[in-house]
Amino acid sequence: MKRIILLTTLIILCFSVSNAQDSKGLDKSPMDMTYYPDNFAHDRKPGDQPLVRVTYSRPQKNEREIFGKLVPFGEVWRVGANEAVEIKFYKDLEFGGKKVKAGYYSLFAIPGEKEWTIILNSDLDYWGAYSYNNKMDILRVNVPVTQVDSAVENFTIKFEDKGEKQSIMKLAWDKTVVIVPIKL
Repeated sequence: MKRIILLTTLIILCFSVSNAQDSKGLDKSPMDMTYYPDNFAHDRKPGDQPLVRVTYSRPQKNEREIFGKLVPFGEVWRVGANEAVEIKFYKDLEFGGKKVKAGYYSLFAIPGEKEWTIILNSDLDYWGAYSYNNKMDILRVNVPVTQVDSAVENFTIKFEDKGEKQSIMKLAWDKTVVIVPIKL
């Protein structure tokens, strides 16, 4: 009986190890989520609701030249990696100075050397920008590019509260930062 249990255990262990070898592994551009207010996920109280949530993937620089090379200037970019970025507004607000209704949108950009066009689009749930359709755009805003001294290794989206019902959404990667103002 002990031999049967031991043999069964060994077979199960071998099967488990061989299945582990077939695992996909870690994603090179892990998915992340950011909220405004930025402390929402940690300090949430019952009944609280964020104002904005962004779900996106965070590619790494990996010593590559990013803007103008990996991400070409003048072309629609999915803003990150993998699936199209999804942004949810829980209330009507102003995004880049333009009014937006509460709801879900995809977020794209057209990077340029000195200015980016930030795009909210009503088409959701697809990979990258390959199926991007500008007829589904809700709005476009132009924002200036800022160059910083130290490189940001992983593409990052974060919010900063500016008081008086105002915030900014920062998109940063490599030595490039763009800021979109948000007003409630």
